[in-house]
Amino acid sequence: MDSIDELMASLLVELRRGTLVLSVLSQLNSPEYGYSLVQKLEEKNSPIDSGTLYPLLRRLEKQKLLTSEWDTTESRPRKFYVLSNEGKEVYKRLKNEWKLISSQLDILLKEGD
Repeated sequence: MDSIDELMASLLVELRRGTLVLSVLSQLNSPEYGYSLVQKLEEKNSPIDSGTLYPLLRRLEKQKLLTSEWDTTESRPRKFYVLSNEGKEVYKRLKNEWKLISSQLDILLKEGD
């Protein structure tokens, strides 16, 4: 791999990292457990590594953006996450910011073409 490919790989990781919270919050209007969330995001061409997702879910819960509840009705207990009221508000604001940033970038990128 040459240096441009290595640089691109690093920059893409950095770019994607900035969108992870918004991606995860967007999928938690209804309760999801970790693995189902990984699958859901993958199906929507927004894959996330479980080693990245689980710490992120714990952090978002600690920030009171998510609530969680254990489901022990199955043979394997699962922790389900859903947006809290604060999480819904933060998601709405982040989504609006993303739309603004995206439209600004569209203008800038069109100028470069």
